[in-house]
Amino acid sequence: MKHRALFSLVALLFAVAALRDGIENWIDATELPQTLAETSVEIRDRNDELLRAYTVSGGIWRLAPVLTAVDDGYLDMLVRYEDKRFWQHGGVDPLAMLRATAQALWHRRAVSGGSTLTMQVARLIEDGSTGRWAGKLRQIRLALALERRLSKDQILSLYLTHAPYGGNLEGIRAATLAWFGKEPRRLTPAESALLVALPQSPEARRPDRHADRAKAARDRVLTRMADAGIIASDDALSAQHARIPDRIRPFPMRAAHLADRVRASAPERQRHATTIDARLQSALETLLADAARRSGPRISAALIAANHQTGEILASVGSPQYGTDSRRQGFVDMTRAIRSPGSTLKPLIYGLAFDQGLVHPETLIHDGPVQFGRYAPRNFDGQFRGDIRVREALQLSLNIPVVKLTNELGPARVMAALSRAGAGARLPGGAPGLAIALGGVGVSLQDLVQLYATLAQGGAGQRLRSALNEPASQTARTISEVAAWQVGHILAGVAPPPGDPQGVLAYKTGTSYGHRDAWAIGYDGEHVVGVWMGRADGTPVPGAFGGDLAAPLLFQAFARLKPGFAPLPAPPPSTLITGAAGLPQPLQRFRPRGSRLVTAPNAPKLLFPPDGAILDSIGETVTLKVQGGSAPYLVLANGRPIARGQRRNEFEIPTPGTGYSTLVVVDGAGQSDRVTVRLD
Repeated sequence: MKHRALFSLVALLFAVAALRDGIENWIDATELPQTLAETSVEIRDRNDELLRAYTVSGGIWRLAPVLTAVDDGYLDMLVRYEDKRFWQHGGVDPLAMLRATAQALWHRRAVSGGSTLTMQVARLIEDGSTGRWAGKLRQIRLALALERRLSKDQILSLYLTHAPYGGNLEGIRAATLAWFGKEPRRLTPAESALLVALPQSPEARRPDRHADRAKAARDRVLTRMADAGIIASDDALSAQHARIPDRIRPFPMRAAHLADRVRASAPERQRHATTIDARLQSALETLLADAARRSGPRISAALIAANHQTGEILASVGSPQYGTDSRRQGFVDMTRAIRSPGSTLKPLIYGLAFDQGLVHPETLIHDGPVQFGRYAPRNFDGQFRGDIRVREALQLSLNIPVVKLTNELGPARVMAALSRAGAGARLPGGAPGLAIALGGVGVSLQDLVQLYATLAQGGAGQRLRSALNEPASQTARTISEVAAWQVGHILAGVAPPPGDPQGVLAYKTGTSYGHRDAWAIGYDGEHVVGVWMGRADGTPVPGAFGGDLAAPLLFQAFARLKPGFAPLPAPPPSTLITGAAGLPQPLQRFRPRGSRLVTAPNAPKLLFPPDGAILDSIGETVTLKVQGGSAPYLVLANGRPIARGQRRNEFEIPTPGTGYSTLVVVDGAGQSDRVTVRLD
């Protein structure tokens, strides 16, 4: 008898061992489904804030979570409510299974589930059912295998990646962004409880469709958590009065066009870190959307803001409404679209002319009728100013002086300088001509911002970049440091839009032929901003001017960028700062190379008042006497027309006010003379 009992015990032990080994082999032989799920590609800003995410296959929002970036209170609730022995069991909780079975037998229906979080993960990654015994057995096997091959943190991360939260939302990050508009770093007890309750029945409890059911499920979680001591009873009671979200919030879509480019540049990467500042990006997108809406239903706009000291692009707005308004063609990225730059290349041409010794900012240049072969440029307003300082010619954006300089420099030199500055200009066809000075070349907003960033950095600066890990690189020297300062100093004297401060930005506006493009590009001592407005299809916008449409946006963009303006740089030590009289004789007046220093025989001459005269400011007029020239005469005081159509040689003009004034008389042929007088 004793031998038989001993034999039976040994046989039983062998059977148990064999069963154990069989179970072990059965678990080890489990084929795990793919646990590395496809998650949304994310575009992040310079501070790791989400700018834009993309759905995965099937249009699902599934963002990869980081366990350490999920609210601890939510995790405590989740584990306590779903699987309180999660950290202790090996994938299956026998006590929970026995409790669930006993309750089902007693009530003759399922009252509670015995699934652990690991079993739920097994179902989610395999997309299986929970009801049938075969399915439950498969989940148990898979859960045991998962526990052997993954850590508890990895299993919890899988749950936080795959758990359904209604609609096309999967994972904790998609849920918090959609229902609460934020990442899951900090959650309230009410938010945490709702997120615990939703995956159990994500469609039946979907807050935007079944608010009552969602609230009831959330409140049950809060009550149980208070009973378990996870949260205080008062906090649970207060959380039950919190509002249930009534809509799915749109996912962030900031810097959408730039995000598309970044994603396409490295499609194998899941996360892309950019130099964009999310706060600034949002503010400037709102600014441009409001401006476009005020300007008309077909008007588009674009903007780039960058730190010209580092080359980092801080904001990039490709259109006011990305892909949502067919009339504005918001799908077109107007920061990269090739357009005519209007007058915005003029500062570069003047800078090249300074370097070549053709002119100085105080040099006189004649603004009158001129013809180069069959090309006869005209000023935008059709007027001629006669002799005018180069400084004023640039500030007034006159066409004839800059075409004269381009003719002396050669258009090819201008194109080469654009290339050195990192601006990839495109010619409509053939060799460059003089018209490039007035916009007869194709550039993008990015090209122009790059050019002005180079000017801001003294003629050789950082290349613009939007990838945070992209190494910095410099452009080739475009103009000298002295010429760059002279250009910036002149542009800082351009009159700002009404109500904006004077002298804080070196900026230039531009309007392309036919009013198709309105531009404003400017910089202070640290940042550069470029604005474009127009129609994406290139059709004219009647009455659109860069100074009216784009310039106010430029100043408003700087106001959103920072509280004040960084000072512009001081002149380099070698800068020649003097009046016209102190210039070398060849720089006192611009003449084309090879021309003789002669005065036209019938040029007008201001006989009275003589140059340097001191007059008493008695009355409201000043008498002028002109000799020679051909009527009608135009008179300018300090660059502003104050008398037109004068046909007599002696006439009166309104007094320009006390102090020094420069008076210029221009005859009908565009010839001129000037004097400087003082009115006391």
